[in-house]
Amino acid sequence: MKPGISTRILHADRLAGSEHDAVHKPLHVAATYAYPNARALADVFQGRQSGYVYSRQGNPTGAALESKISMMEGAAGTVVFSTGMSAIAAMMVSLLRAGDHVVSSQFLFGNTSSLFHTLLGMGIEMSFVDATDVEQVRAALRPTTRMVFVETIANPRTQVADLAGIGELCESRGVLYVVDSTLTTPHLFRASDVKAGLVIHSLTKGISGHGNALGGSVSDTGLFDWRGYPNIAESYKQLDPRVWGLQQIRKKGLRDIGATLRAEDAHRIAVGAETLALRIERSNANALALAGWLESQPQVGRVHYPGLISHAQHARATELFGGRYGSLIGFELRPDIDTFTFLDALRLVILSSHLSDNRTLAIPVAQTIFYEMGAERRASMGIAEGLIRLSVGIEDYADLRDDLAQALGRFPAGV
Repeated sequence: MKPGISTRILHADRLAGSEHDAVHKPLHVAATYAYPNARALADVFQGRQSGYVYSRQGNPTGAALESKISMMEGAAGTVVFSTGMSAIAAMMVSLLRAGDHVVSSQFLFGNTSSLFHTLLGMGIEMSFVDATDVEQVRAALRPTTRMVFVETIANPRTQVADLAGIGELCESRGVLYVVDSTLTTPHLFRASDVKAGLVIHSLTKGISGHGNALGGSVSDTGLFDWRGYPNIAESYKQLDPRVWGLQQIRKKGLRDIGATLRAEDAHRIAVGAETLALRIERSNANALALAGWLESQPQVGRVHYPGLISHAQHARATELFGGRYGSLIGFELRPDIDTFTFLDALRLVILSSHLSDNRTLAIPVAQTIFYEMGAERRASMGIAEGLIRLSVGIEDYADLRDDLAQALGRFPAGV
């Protein structure tokens, strides 16, 4: 019988072989590596033999983490980066050329949206559509479309893309399908199940969970046929076609851009991943209970959470994520209640910009992480000026509810 994912994560380092039978892979902090002979050095550089060229493009500690992420995703391979944003940027820069076209969900993490608009200025064409409707994605496709990019659960309004429908569409058109699964993690969702070719994670978030390490990853599910992708460099075509895409991402993205994951952070993330299932189950249960409670409070005008029946994609989220809905809640207070006054009244919940931490965090979205894009673009993404993003942690539910209750209690129940 095949062990479950938590068991495999916990025992992966030991069973794969580690120095002195340690249960964790050790830290490797060397910047450079030696080779037994010149031919071996050349073979490693050309990708014909496994090994390490220079720590800017990977080290043994990072490789151990890559193996764990590939195992969690059921992926053919993974490349890790210093942050989630560097993973997205490296993937885009290494695979796209001026004149290429990308179809993207219009419901994007603020920094991802900022990056994509930067790429627009570099000659990469972008179409932003409502990815909850596969027909909008279909209508936006062009002969020059190289990829479709979506998030599983949108940050911060929690829209759930038609992940399966888009996967079928991309497969039929031979278009690379890229899914950012940061808010679901492999515990709730595997992007390969909806035929994604590449999977993105901000490892800083749910996979690590402890708020003590930055990291990002790109995983190749093995489902996309890179032989039909026009932007692969000739030097990488000497290798097995199944590794063309990831090799180009590692070489042109990681090596050339230099967004290397530190060995120390790779080690922290790998250890944090051991408790992924426990943390996700607890935070998701807290979030579902809090979302229902918030929806019943007279001071709250609207709650956005896929676990609520009132959510537009509730049925889809239930089918995709197995009855768990993530730890992110978006909610809006009544128009007469000042958002900042409410947030300042919180005692336990931390005012912070992070996500999927063990601790519960809150932030006023329009005035902070989505401020730069302006009111018009925020409105197009469904982000109200009074929207609060609540990233729910693993505290005792009653303590979280009581903290929100005392803050809401400072305002009258009716107007």
